[in-house]
Amino acid sequence: MPSFPAGSAIFGEFFTIWNYIIKLLGAGPRRPGQGSREAHPMFRKWFRPTALDPLAVSMTGAKLGDRVLVLGCGDPRLIAALAAKAGLSGRTCAVDESPDLANTAGRVALKEGALIETSSAAARALGFEGESFDLVVLRDVGTHDRQSRAAAVQEAWRVLRPGGRCMVIDTLARGGGVSALFGGQSGVAASSATEAIDVLKGQGFVAVRTLAERDGLRFVEAVKKQS
Repeated sequence: MPSFPAGSAIFGEFFTIWNYIIKLLGAGPRRPGQGSREAHPMFRKWFRPTALDPLAVSMTGAKLGDRVLVLGCGDPRLIAALAAKAGLSGRTCAVDESPDLANTAGRVALKEGALIETSSAAARALGFEGESFDLVVLRDVGTHDRQSRAAAVQEAWRVLRPGGRCMVIDTLARGGGVSALFGGQSGVAASSATEAIDVLKGQGFVAVRTLAERDGLRFVEAVKKQS
């Protein structure tokens, strides 16, 4: 465990415990033969990166005790991360039309030490009671089919409590490359932000907005208005 800096150091070139530790680990240009800072034993002990804190989790705002539903199991690490945030006092469910994807999500969550409930069903016909979730995440659901998206949003509205949040997370299309030469496409079209917003507003959601487009993902947030 690193010792804390002397009082005089607070007014020097570094002034936080984090900066002090980084200073100890050798911030600045690396000398030939000197390993990376991340390889330092102290760094590995205290600042291990975790797969359970991706950008998408921060964007959803999931917290301890939340009841979370994820529609679409193509991103099992996200589901595991949300389950870790909700904790044992919350509940995390994941649904996908593909039994294989749903089962994979369950295995990944178990490996990450998170508890989730998985099921295989169409997003337009969920087997959950109304107003039983605080947060519903649509992960690449209906990205190429407006009717499928609208049906999933309708179910999200049904199972969300008043004041609950719906988060649409879409993978953005990658332009160019070999796939573009053959007319291929990965992710969704850039214009789908407006489409997602229109579908959410049409269902009755309020405070609908695009939060961000980062790391190849688009985040659209909406709130189910209070009764």
